[in-house]
Amino acid sequence: MSETHRILRFLVVGTFAAAVNWVARIILSWLFAPALSFELAVVIAYAIGMTSGFLLYRAHVFPESDLAVAVQIRRFIVVNLASAAEVWVIAVLLVGPLAQATGHAPLAEALAHGVAIACGAATSYLGHRLLTFRQVQQAS
Repeated sequence: MSETHRILRFLVVGTFAAAVNWVARIILSWLFAPALSFELAVVIAYAIGMTSGFLLYRAHVFPESDLAVAVQIRRFIVVNLASAAEVWVIAVLLVGPLAQATGHAPLAEALAHGVAIACGAATSYLGHRLLTFRQVQQAS
């Protein structure tokens, strides 16, 4: 598979996994409210979205990986935690200057978060490509 094709698949699968996360939270809140708090529903939905992302990335973006599944899962979690931290830091650093530049806080928040997500997606792709789903090099 070409690298461009792999990146496009990664973006489609990642978007789908994010949608699964979002819809799962809505369904969880609908089914289990008021016993299940919003905050806990977000955490559970995030786990559901990550699980679907892992399974879909493994099957449709990085199918050639020959690492053990347990290793892939651990690395997948680490890469996602690093990417989430990166998104948070970039968004927080950008929101103030963008609010001053635009004079509109909601627009600044949307722009800062959008740029941060794009940076996080690039880091996530590289992390999954080079670490999570890499192929074990065979000795010659």
